[in-house]
Amino acid sequence: MSAVHQSQKITAGEQGRALWISTTAFTICFAVWTIFSIIGVRIKQELGLSEAQFGLLIGMPILTGSLIRIVLGIWTNRYGGRLVYTVTMLAAALSTFLLAYATTFPEMLLAGLGVGIAGGSFAVGVAYVSPFFPPEKQGTALGIFGAGNVGAAVTKFLAPFVLVAYGWQTVAQVWAAGLLLTAIVFWFTTEDDPKFRARREVSQPRKSFLAEFAPLRNVQVWRFSLYYFFAFGGFVALALWLPRYLVGVYGFNLETAGMIAAAYSIPGSIFRAYGGALSDRIGARKIMYAMFAVSAVATLILSVPEGGAFQITPVVFVAVTFVLGFVMSLGKAAVYKHIPAYYPEHVGAVGGVVGMMGGLGGFILPVAFGFLKDWTGLWSSCFMLLFVIVAVSMVWMNASIRQFKRRADEGAPAYGR
Repeated sequence: MSAVHQSQKITAGEQGRALWISTTAFTICFAVWTIFSIIGVRIKQELGLSEAQFGLLIGMPILTGSLIRIVLGIWTNRYGGRLVYTVTMLAAALSTFLLAYATTFPEMLLAGLGVGIAGGSFAVGVAYVSPFFPPEKQGTALGIFGAGNVGAAVTKFLAPFVLVAYGWQTVAQVWAAGLLLTAIVFWFTTEDDPKFRARREVSQPRKSFLAEFAPLRNVQVWRFSLYYFFAFGGFVALALWLPRYLVGVYGFNLETAGMIAAAYSIPGSIFRAYGGALSDRIGARKIMYAMFAVSAVATLILSVPEGGAFQITPVVFVAVTFVLGFVMSLGKAAVYKHIPAYYPEHVGAVGGVVGMMGGLGGFILPVAFGFLKDWTGLWSSCFMLLFVIVAVSMVWMNASIRQFKRRADEGAPAYGR
């Protein structure tokens, strides 16, 4: 057991509160973060946006939520997760409420940047939750916390009905109110994390801001980031893009498309907890190999152009995307299993940069999907791009593991590979 756990004598009640309240808060944050996946379709119709503009609109919150993660992660290490998490939710709630008053495309983009603050909560939650648990349980704990991704399904299940009944502006206002209430509950029901309390009790001096970034010199951090770019960024991108894809390819109405996309999001979120437990039990590396192998097959199947000799039916499409979402959920947990194990004193910074790159995938990929659709005319071009990312990730991972084993056999240090 770590020194923090020995000195702080963390109870099961403290662990449970930290984990489940943080997970609930992250679920609401994620629901807000992906709000454009539903209301963006109506905004596209009202403003007459192109596919590329639509991709930019739904990706804008993802951009903010990605870029801000590394800063929020470091602030969590320095000022404590309870304070930073609460302030993050309050700022995002205000921005989401103001979104209801945006009327032009530039105003929508600006509002989207503010809404995206909600996505930064992931880096805060990882740095806040992990110190409550010993290393042998951190994979499971962070897997459960990461299952808050199911917030995307909450938006896809509920937002279409609120939108149809009351308009997209009401969706923004209701989601903002929910996030405000969550911030208040979080503040009054949680406590500071053990690592922050320990530093405060002994008046331990803070590291310089630049010293927090020291681990980022390791190639290993950026390799993890690429994995997460696909596992998480690809998940977010598809969660945002699928409603539009299903409407465009199969002619579904928005309510049906939203329900199917939500059903995709659920296994891609809930089973993240299972991925964390599996990573604790059999090792994260095996999970990563399995994710990439299955994802390569799935994205290759989905890359088949529509209108050709071989046509993918809606049933096949939904089944394959469900499988893809499932293995992505396992992979997301496996990536984050590594971070507190390799970088226990820099969880905020390393977790922040990996999360940032994953979030950037959620921003870049929908924009790329839109451009590819406009350029090629093929809806399936989005899955062609995902297949390329999977292939590159597999090659890099395999090469790195071989190099690691070779250096270990030679007796040389392999840290950072």
